[in-house]
Amino acid sequence: MKRIVTYDIGNDKRRNKIFKLLKDYGQWVQYSVFELEIDNVKWIELEFALNSIITKEDSLCVYPLCQSCTKRVYYAGTLRYQLEEENNAII
Repeated sequence: MKRIVTYDIGNDKRRNKIFKLLKDYGQWVQYSVFELEIDNVKWIELEFALNSIITKEDSLCVYPLCQSCTKRVYYAGTLRYQLEEENNAII
């Protein structure tokens, strides 16, 4: 299932931990937004790890997208991971 994860974390150390963790599971699309294609078993694993890092001061939201909704996602401009792929081109 595709999931969109957004977060607002003021503490640099915790924010960096969340970033590194999410990068292992999906694509970084905006500064505090990740797009994940993840099964339920992996999601439970990730959810546990996220909950061990965030505090009451932090905000983290997960938006699950059903297959039908995923097909209707609208993109405009260039996504961050497309830029990363272009910058890592092998010549």
